[in-house]
Amino acid sequence: MGVTRSGRRLEWERDGRDWPNREASSFVRAAGFGWHVQRMGERGRPTLFLAHGTAASTHSWRDLMPALAADFDVIACDLPGHGFTEPMAHGRPSLPGMGRALSDLLAALDASPALVVGHSAGAAVLIRMALDRLIHPAGIVALNGALTPFDGLAGRFFSPLAKLLALNPFVPRVVSASASDRAGVERLIRNTGSAIDPRGVELYRRLVADPGHVRGALAMMAHWDLDALSADLAKLATPLLLVVGDRDKAVPPEDARRVRRLARHAGLETMKGAGHLAHEERPEETAALLRRYAQSLGVGV
Repeated sequence: MGVTRSGRRLEWERDGRDWPNREASSFVRAAGFGWHVQRMGERGRPTLFLAHGTAASTHSWRDLMPALAADFDVIACDLPGHGFTEPMAHGRPSLPGMGRALSDLLAALDASPALVVGHSAGAAVLIRMALDRLIHPAGIVALNGALTPFDGLAGRFFSPLAKLLALNPFVPRVVSASASDRAGVERLIRNTGSAIDPRGVELYRRLVADPGHVRGALAMMAHWDLDALSADLAKLATPLLLVVGDRDKAVPPEDARRVRRLARHAGLETMKGAGHLAHEERPEETAALLRRYAQSLGVGV
């Protein structure tokens, strides 16, 4: 199936020809727009849903998905405006709005996840969905979750700046042009505290070279409200496991300790020597961690 979108450069038949786990890909309409979805593993096993972070895509799970597929029915998607998924048709990509859209997607897939796993901003979406009773998993795993507001001046200016950038039609093109060379992408990844393989670097380069993907990431950041999410963490009844790379330079590891104090049923596990992209650096270790957590919740694997 080809994907064509006005104003976007990414096309499935061209840019997705060698996409990781392409054989597991399909395109689904839900919430009024088209999604790129990947599904691996045997139906009937516990469903595990993966939500990537801002500016990423399903490629982020390229090695983790196959490692989990022996035990779970694993589903991942490109979030709205990211990768090969279209922007949201109605409304803005706020946390609640994106949560409702993902709920519609899960309904279209006839999927009720027993365990949900989110990286960075993806974890915030999943927690919001649980708080809004859109999903009812046995547990939530936040991999270097971006769950609390920025401190100080960054907190006061980040969201308004993102909104201005997202509204300017020229900004995504400028960002793509300046960040899409391989050296620039390697530098961006290194600044997260992670070191990933050359294949992963190339896939991120391909994404940030697409102004539409950059526009989707900016729109997501512009409409984020982590103050409200942080205030609601005490109401979260679903068990939450916070997995932290102690070399994460994108989300300070101490943020997870703050979240652990706010949430009633939160545990914390540290991946020593790992950065923000810990699940890409160490997929087998991450898969083993997720299996152990599933077993502790009574989710059969």
